[in-house]
Amino acid sequence: MGHGKKYLEAAKSIDPNKRYTVDEACTLVGKMVKKKFDETVDVAIRLGVDPKHADQMVRGAVVLPHGIGKAVRVAVFAKGDKAREATEAGADVVGAEDLAAKVQEGFMDFDVAIATPDMMGVVGRLGKVLGPRGLMPNPKVGTVTADVARAVRESKAGKVEFRVEKAGIVHVPVGKASFEAKKLTDNVNAILDTIIRAKPATAKGIYLKGVSISTTMGPGIKLDAAAITAAHK
Repeated sequence: MGHGKKYLEAAKSIDPNKRYTVDEACTLVGKMVKKKFDETVDVAIRLGVDPKHADQMVRGAVVLPHGIGKAVRVAVFAKGDKAREATEAGADVVGAEDLAAKVQEGFMDFDVAIATPDMMGVVGRLGKVLGPRGLMPNPKVGTVTADVARAVRESKAGKVEFRVEKAGIVHVPVGKASFEAKKLTDNVNAILDTIIRAKPATAKGIYLKGVSISTTMGPGIKLDAAAITAAHK
């Protein structure tokens, strides 16, 4: 596939044989972007796990220290006091059966869905709609919880969920290209830290196999995975 001029320009500033530190990559990624629109910066992490085995499933969530640079719209399935707590914490849309009915009819105006445990009977029926979009509330990442206020605040603050895909890769947004390098570095380190701590006991061999950072349209900058692993020991 032919790449545009901007991509090729950006690619020139990356040494394909070099393995960068997190700091270097975060500095470089901001310099490469021509500010037509503020691209999202993503990190891709290749792990030495086999996600086909349930005990090697790496998933979780992390609140990025500097958020991801966009407003996060939060929907909460809750009733009574819990619904009020969610609203007070800043949820964009709160409801119970009424909200479930709206979603069933195609309402999708949110980035995160949170539910109290007692609502899972209702929310479970939305699996076909929410599941494929990665919006199904899940206790493992804290989106099925009685503490809805905290879950709403964390989502609003830039909590990102991650789960390893079939090929053993985790993709996570870490901010915008306009972020200063220090903020991107903090966000990337927060994710790497969380993923390293989430290493399954059954994973054999090298766990952190490859890490790269890129903008939506830009080339990837490869990081020194071995050095990152060593730094986290």
